[in-house]
Amino acid sequence: MSLAIRAAQPGDAGLILDFIKALAEYEKLSHEVVASADDLERDLFGVEPKVFCEIAEWAGKPVGFALWFYTYSTFQGRHGIWLEDLYVDPSMRGKGIGKALLVHLAQRCVQENLGRFEWWVLDWNEPSITFYKSQGGVMQDEWTKVRIDGAALAKLGAA
Repeated sequence: MSLAIRAAQPGDAGLILDFIKALAEYEKLSHEVVASADDLERDLFGVEPKVFCEIAEWAGKPVGFALWFYTYSTFQGRHGIWLEDLYVDPSMRGKGIGKALLVHLAQRCVQENLGRFEWWVLDWNEPSITFYKSQGGVMQDEWTKVRIDGAALAKLGAA
């Protein structure tokens, strides 16, 4: 196995955007992708980044990514990691790449004494649900996601 995980570097924004678009296509959400490589370059590699990314490479070729940021639990009184996106090229699945990305971020949580490692998974995505459960993931079905964006966000912000 020739797997390496590295922190994303300036100049990787186009690659990361390609992964995001591939993930969105798989999730049937391509219509929601409005991010640009410039957006990612700014937010990942600007003066004070608040979002981070790991790139998985197989034999030196990028094959997946994990994009994440820090959260905070008032109940725990500790930070955690929110995994925004995890994607592995379909031709490379089954080689332990997704697990390696999860392990990498879990190790960061342990090393930094963080309290949680969390993410969303679409309820129809049985392969991912099965995989996450096999890694110790517990589905939090009692929670309902809430989102305000677009015109509703502008209206609330103007109140």
